[in-house]
Amino acid sequence: MASHIVGYPRMGPKRELKFALESFWDGKSTAEDLQKVAADLRCSIWKQMADAGTKYIPSNTFAYYDQVLDTTAMVGAVPARYNWNGGEIGFDTYFSMARGNATIGAMEMTKWFDTNYHFIVPELSAETKFSYASHKAVSEYKEAKALGIDTVPVLVGPVSYLLLSKPAKGAEKSFSCLSLLGSLLPVYKEVIAELKAAGASWIQFDEPTLVMDLDAEKLSAFTDAYSQLESTLSGLNVIVETYFADLPAEAYKTLTSLKCVTGFGFDLVRGAKTLDLIKSGFPSGKYLFAGIVDGRNIWANDLASSLETLTALEGIVGKDKLVVSTSCSLLHTAVDLVNETKFDQELKSWMAFAAQKVLEVNALAKALTGQKDEAFFSANAAAQASRKSSPRVTNESVQKAATALRGSEHRRATNVSSRLDAQQKKLNLPILPTTTIGSFPQTIELRRVRREYKAKKISEADYVEAIKKEIAKVVKLQEELDIDVLVHGEPERNDMVEYFGEQLSGFAFSVNGWVQSYGSRCVKPPIIYGDVSRPKAMTVFWSSMAQSMTARPMKGMLTGPVTILNWSFVRNDQPRFETCYQIALAIKDEVEDLEKAGINVIQIDEAALREGVPLRKSEQAFYLDWAVHSFRITNCGVQDTTQIHTHMCYSNFNDIIHSIIDMDADVITIENSRSDEKLLSVFREGVKYGAGIGPGVYDIHSPRIPSTEEIADRVNKMLAVLETNILWVNPDCGLKTRRYAEVKPALTAMVSAAKLLRKELASAK
Repeated sequence: MASHIVGYPRMGPKRELKFALESFWDGKSTAEDLQKVAADLRCSIWKQMADAGTKYIPSNTFAYYDQVLDTTAMVGAVPARYNWNGGEIGFDTYFSMARGNATIGAMEMTKWFDTNYHFIVPELSAETKFSYASHKAVSEYKEAKALGIDTVPVLVGPVSYLLLSKPAKGAEKSFSCLSLLGSLLPVYKEVIAELKAAGASWIQFDEPTLVMDLDAEKLSAFTDAYSQLESTLSGLNVIVETYFADLPAEAYKTLTSLKCVTGFGFDLVRGAKTLDLIKSGFPSGKYLFAGIVDGRNIWANDLASSLETLTALEGIVGKDKLVVSTSCSLLHTAVDLVNETKFDQELKSWMAFAAQKVLEVNALAKALTGQKDEAFFSANAAAQASRKSSPRVTNESVQKAATALRGSEHRRATNVSSRLDAQQKKLNLPILPTTTIGSFPQTIELRRVRREYKAKKISEADYVEAIKKEIAKVVKLQEELDIDVLVHGEPERNDMVEYFGEQLSGFAFSVNGWVQSYGSRCVKPPIIYGDVSRPKAMTVFWSSMAQSMTARPMKGMLTGPVTILNWSFVRNDQPRFETCYQIALAIKDEVEDLEKAGINVIQIDEAALREGVPLRKSEQAFYLDWAVHSFRITNCGVQDTTQIHTHMCYSNFNDIIHSIIDMDADVITIENSRSDEKLLSVFREGVKYGAGIGPGVYDIHSPRIPSTEEIADRVNKMLAVLETNILWVNPDCGLKTRRYAEVKPALTAMVSAAKLLRKELASAK
């Protein structure tokens, strides 16, 4: 019985790649330095999987930014504005596409399916000319082979690549990215041929779009693509890997009918219904890569239950054709539980990070061949039993409060138009009011202060004084810039979710449980193991302090329940919506305490609401109902004069705009600039939006500083489809990843643009 890993975390156990990337971007190290760190990490990962007994070890899953951008580089699909003149794509072009540069903006970034991982969206048109421009897949295969490890090179499948792409600006409305399949496949053929020549015997194509609701034309593209690749693939064993959801019946039929494919990979954790399709018919002689170990959470696998499922599958596909696998790439989980020193033994026994999941996969594979590690399985069974019976998991009063929520929609007493009128009388804001999203740059000194306070190297009084000075600096800067609604800059927070999770019951926190979000950006998701409640106020002290420093409105800054849920490792022993309602009640307490403390503008970020939307349409309405309801619970009890903001970023919002309206926030700030302002198209198509709205006027994930004229032009495009009295002017997202040298001129341009347009609007009356 063989074992397989779909993919593995690439940042390293101590975020080694993150620091190497940032050092390179800052000009403090060379390309060779960066490449050495990456190579050392890759080799370590391959050896670790080989030592565990893994047969099918992936290569080419190690990206410097993301695997879709790697594919864009591989096929030479570089937009003309980056002035690439052919040849092997180097770091300059690669990172310019990802991050922009001093003169050119970055490509659009969006969420990878329903995860908190991001990818750079390819831009294609009828004029796109593909060419083999990055030999990374072959280089990494050879690198592993030199270590004596024969890997399975992984490529983003050609059809999923096209389906994840978008038409470039200026492309004909009738243009479909899928129309480029015929011109894309020759590059794939070159890559495949080179891998064969290097000695590869297996190759994996990731085609995760197969779990989506695809029409007949899109499904036929898979048949067409792999038929055209068939002769080139001759002599190779081919895996087509899917993940994140069940396969629709038609997609399953299409996939399992592909003649040149040797094995099929399925997510049997989030796609448990796929088991029924397998039981109803699986192609004879083909391999089943059974994704039974969860690649997206940190809970230990229930080995006894998994072994039972795998034994049943053995009877369907045959003993020699069943491969034990992860449900998806382990990129979405933390790296190694060995690095965790602060969990108590009980809690630690409930978990498995990526390194432990590799062991679980191999333990299951060996058990199926009669080599069951009795001690390993016995310890796992004891941990499963402990988790089910532990009193730390259940809080009866929390469960009763969440149950009592049923039967009410939790809406505010008056409509948004009346509320906005009441708020304007109190806040007295100009038209096109300016604000920022929350965070300000996190300096080295600020990080040092937080680190030393956590390590108890400085006193609480010294810590409070240092944070107070940072808040005062941020408030003064915003006043000097003449921003209308201020923020305190969040200097006390390393991460917007971690900060709240640390103060809520039912949460645990790792020391090194970092997960890549995009590029060098890593997050350390909280672990929700039990019922959630708020023991005491979490932000009132800092928000009140900040408000006392200015006469201007100061936003209270909270993270919403859906985002806390979607950006955490969530308990898997109860429905997600029940946990979300518990978090909503905790945030509701905080909102009402902020209001009592005199905070008149409260932002409840729901940056991750869109990413949690299920991939299958049949499941989306239920999710959106409880997610939107959770948000309304948080603020249903505030006065009309208290202005509730929310923020969303880096997703496609157009298809859920009516759910966004149903959230009933007074103001929403939303990513817009990096996605070519496609958000505005929904308003051009006639959707009426009566609440305040601030589509982002510049991309904060790029070091590029926009001009006043550029921002004014963006706002004018917004004014063409939105009413003047509801439009806000703000960046796309928080500013924590930027430097003050970038933030000050960018915000200066933003405020200048707002003032310029106010004058123009006044003179036009």
